[in-house]
Amino acid sequence: MDWKEVLRRRLATPNTDPNRQLKLSGVKQDYEKKSEQELKDEEMGLFTKYYSEWKGGGKNTNEFYKTIPRFYYRLPAEDEVLLQKLREESRAVFLQRKSRELLDNEELQTPPMIGEEAMINYENFLKVGEKAGPKCKQFFTAKVFAKLLHTDSYGRISIMQFFNYVMRKVWLHQTRIGLSLYDVAGQGYLRESDLENYILELIPTLPQLDGLEKSFYSFYVCTAVRKFFFFLDPLRTGKIKIQDILACSFLDDLLELRDEELSKESQETNWFSAPSALRVYGQYLNLDKDHNGMLSKEELSRYGTATMTNVFLDRVFQECLTYDGEMDYKTYLDFVLALENRKEPAALQYIFKLLDIENKGYLNVFSLNYFFRAIQELMKIHGQDPVSFQDVKDEIFDMVKPKDPLKISLQDLINSNQGDTVTTILIDLNGFWTYENREALVANDENSADLDDT
Repeated sequence: MDWKEVLRRRLATPNTDPNRQLKLSGVKQDYEKKSEQELKDEEMGLFTKYYSEWKGGGKNTNEFYKTIPRFYYRLPAEDEVLLQKLREESRAVFLQRKSRELLDNEELQTPPMIGEEAMINYENFLKVGEKAGPKCKQFFTAKVFAKLLHTDSYGRISIMQFFNYVMRKVWLHQTRIGLSLYDVAGQGYLRESDLENYILELIPTLPQLDGLEKSFYSFYVCTAVRKFFFFLDPLRTGKIKIQDILACSFLDDLLELRDEELSKESQETNWFSAPSALRVYGQYLNLDKDHNGMLSKEELSRYGTATMTNVFLDRVFQECLTYDGEMDYKTYLDFVLALENRKEPAALQYIFKLLDIENKGYLNVFSLNYFFRAIQELMKIHGQDPVSFQDVKDEIFDMVKPKDPLKISLQDLINSNQGDTVTTILIDLNGFWTYENREALVANDENSADLDDT
């Protein structure tokens, strides 16, 4: 007999046990006697009991929670002056202690180099580490040695490379401590005003800025700080992580101005140099024809080669922060940084937002046509034969190769490495003309080079 048959017979057999019938009857009578509220209370009591047991032991659970150390301390409110002062002083003492733990300039002496590059193996590396002072112990580890070990057939590392590594690490820690002194909130980030204070107090220590007049300091600080926030704060939260400041190259560029013999070429390419800051501010003043300290759309239209389309400029004043329809110096700096760094993701994000007229998060044929029509109109004004939009549209999609064949997202633009070319084609007649005649321009350059050689 199989199990199906056994089950079928068991279900068909009536339960005639009188004791069981009495028990069921008693439970039913008790249930009917209880009020609805009593039943709810009983249900909640059982739920609480079993939930506490299954969760981890009722009273024992609460005792366990008490053993967890406190890890959150709220920031003092603005009116809690004493707590704020206490927090500032304790942070200052902590940072001073951390600073004393670092190697100072006297301890960081350049090793003498005689003849060939000095090398050291791991065994001697550990011996030196044992004799070094307590401040140096952190650098004499297997991890550091392996990091600096490259292609030496004897398994050695360069002593000079090791020294430069230590110098770089110490500099990073010193800089982090220096930046942390301006972190008023103590949360590991700097607000715009914090970074402004840092750079303002840094100016006297940079010999390349000795020629700046004090009346220009505020404009210089604004120019310098804007680059940090434009590239490191893409979501415009108004604050930047100190870790991000240390990881990027901007601080290196800024501190490069300590070099008294910095070449003219290096200064011209360094955003933070005096010539660069004066150039940007001078352009702003030249555009400001009515001398009210702000730029109107008409004044901004003269920027660069004065060939940007009105449609694009309209979008700039629609999307960017303006005051009574005019742009201040800070907003102008964002505009300049975007146009001078069109290969960078942050700059492409800025321009993409202006091109995305429908706020859909992508550019379609309608968006491209909307901006390119203005290019065609400028071509007619300058007596040039208009180019077919269909041809330009096909070229753009071929360059970008978006995931969706009908839409171009910001990520598509960044991944294509053609974002600077695409945006230039759509917003600037001179940029489009340069792209359209790129082959002829290359040929002219080659011809000029050949003539110079002869």
